[in-house]
Amino acid sequence: MPQKNIEFGKLGAQGIKGADAVARRLDALAGGIATPVTVRRGLMARLNYLTRSPRSRQAARAAGLTVTDRTIKVWLDGRRSPSKANLERIDAAYRAVRRQNVARHLTARLHRGGRGTRVEIHPLNQSQVPRPHQRFLEFRTLNVRRWDRIVDAWAQRDDQALDAAWDDTIVDLGSQWGQYEYVTNIGFAA
Repeated sequence: MPQKNIEFGKLGAQGIKGADAVARRLDALAGGIATPVTVRRGLMARLNYLTRSPRSRQAARAAGLTVTDRTIKVWLDGRRSPSKANLERIDAAYRAVRRQNVARHLTARLHRGGRGTRVEIHPLNQSQVPRPHQRFLEFRTLNVRRWDRIVDAWAQRDDQALDAAWDDTIVDLGSQWGQYEYVTNIGFAA
């Protein structure tokens, strides 16, 4: 890709990679348990989500929650509390399993029966860039019809695949697509 930004921010531009902004938005759309894992209610909700079926238990183990069923039962009964490291593993496993569970539904919502979803791309912040080095960047919109690769890469937490899928999508912006590799925000709804 000829317009990859090798030294982004060298002159003071501020922003994040477009794929990271898409991942943040997909995380927000996926929703989930709002109560923190450090509170008993949040812990119980996550443990119930991760242990409600054999498939959920298997996905939790694959996501890094490797404690025994007996330990999980003791946590659920309230006789013991998980360590800080296990709380982090529980939260990470919950997020991974949640991503896998909502990916198919989210893809269907974003496809909207072949109509796609309108995506708003807010350009990077150039307020700290010296005037002669600033580029003219404007707010852009794009109708994305194919979400399979983007959502699959997000669900698998594969940053390189998500970056490649997003770059392949923004090529539809025309010859200026490389200027939107870094952005302030990307917004869409499903």
